[in-house]
Amino acid sequence: MRWASEIAQRTQAQLEQPDIQLKRLASLDSAGPEDLSFLMPGRTPQTQAGALLLRAEDRGDYGGVCLIVDNPYLAFAQASALFDVDWRRQTGIDSSAQVHPSAQIGQGVSIAAGCVVGANVVLQDQVSLGPNTVIQQDCQIGAGSQIAANVTLYHSVRVGLRARIHSGVVLGADGFGFAPDNGRWVKIHQLGGVWVGDDVEIGANTTIDRGALDDTRIESGVKIDNQVMIAHNCVIGQNTAIAACVGMAGSTRIGRNCTIAGAAGFTGHLSVCDNAHVGAMTLVAGDIRHPGAYAGGVQGARPMQDWKRNVARFNQLDQLAKRLIALEKKFTD
Repeated sequence: MRWASEIAQRTQAQLEQPDIQLKRLASLDSAGPEDLSFLMPGRTPQTQAGALLLRAEDRGDYGGVCLIVDNPYLAFAQASALFDVDWRRQTGIDSSAQVHPSAQIGQGVSIAAGCVVGANVVLQDQVSLGPNTVIQQDCQIGAGSQIAANVTLYHSVRVGLRARIHSGVVLGADGFGFAPDNGRWVKIHQLGGVWVGDDVEIGANTTIDRGALDDTRIESGVKIDNQVMIAHNCVIGQNTAIAACVGMAGSTRIGRNCTIAGAAGFTGHLSVCDNAHVGAMTLVAGDIRHPGAYAGGVQGARPMQDWKRNVARFNQLDQLAKRLIALEKKFTD
């Protein structure tokens, strides 16, 4: 349960009605008298929610507790932290965990059942490791980071402060590097690591390979969805967001404040500038040098408006073909 006044403080909202206790954060349709919800700008507040995060001008005839904010969606994100279940178990090391004597364990660290922590690992204060997570030798995990169950960090991976890494993530596996030699492949041993900045979130079953020589780098504030593949020596700029099933070949460099929609692909050894937005299932086969929105399938990324015009013309092809056949018939008769 959370008091409306506590939520108002967290979201910097103006509380306009008497303070009440709220059981959960819910959608407009499912919310009841003990629930909090939020109203997107311009919508009608038709809900049974006991309290709403909304703009003053959208209040209408809503009779519940109003928490007035400028940006209801942002306030919803801030309020969600108050209702989330904390991954952290009781602090301490479970008796079934294996922790190397050389590992440095900070204050308030939680290491769950079945974990393995290798030699010279550093776990700073308030780090939490979920069940069966493996942290190999020479890794460092920054203070306040939460690592879920069944995560694997290969050797020499660095994770910054307040990371949130979901189940099934693998950081630091070998990059896909082989040299041809008369019909066979010779492995290029991957000698770099993976470096992850502060406040990074990595979704379930995402894999980020270690660099061949230099580190693969995920800079601070990056948000990565589930089932993303980031190959060796890629660099992801600050505050970029990457949706599910994106694949990046080696040495792709993504700028700051970019958004990459689901299932987009990058052919590698290319650069994307800051503030670029790549549409779903777009193939990026060359550099993107100018900010803006880009989309396209197998024909490659191009400015979003150009791609929309091409799609419209493609949908007209059958009609145009019939007209062309009719004209040919008219002039040959």
